[in-house]
This record gives sequence, C-alpha cells and structure tokens, in this order.
Amino acid sequence: MHVKTFPEVTADPGVKRQVLSDSPQLMVVAFRFREPGAEGKLHSHPHVQSTYVESGRFRFSIGGEAFEVAPGDSFVIPSGAAHGCICLEPGTLIDTFTPRRDDFL
Repeated sequence: MHVKTFPEVTADPGVKRQVLSDSPQLMVVAFRFREPGAEGKLHSHPHVQSTYVESGRFRFSIGGEAFEVAPGDSFVIPSGAAHGCICLEPGTLIDTFTPRRDDFL
C-alpha cells in the first residue's frame, strides 16, 4: 500500500479542502474553515456524504432544514440533497463521500 499526499486547495473564500484518502468507492476529505462567515455554498451532488465536526461550530442547511453543529457531531447528507453551511467559529469538517468525488482529484 502506498500512502498518497494530496495538496490543500481553496474550495471557497476562507475555506481550504484537502483529500485525506480515496478509493473508487470512498473518499475522505478535510474542509478547514479559517474565519467566521466563511461559507460552503449551497450545492448538491449524487454522492452520499457523511460529515463529522472535528472542531469549530457551523450552521448547516440540508433540504431547507437549518441546524447548528459543534465538535463531535456527525450526520449524513442523502444523495441529491441541496446542502451548505456557514462557519460560526473556525474549525474543520471531515467529510466522507461514496462513491469517490472524482472532481476533487
């Protein structure tokens, strides 16, 4: 097994994205929000996504339902659901996608 190192890239203003690991069936990605108000813009994709809040606080919207999350919280976003978030306190989200998000490679 070879461990790959992926670069950190700008995802949105104030947000960095780094692929941590991947296979065709699964991908793990860190999203690092550097400042309050930084946004993960509303979007959807065919992948099922699980999000774990490593640090920080965020307000999420999934399918029109808004809620706040803090360290240790996790949730699943169904395939095709419109979702996005606003950073309330800087921190990191760890997202897993199935299948892999080839657009992140």
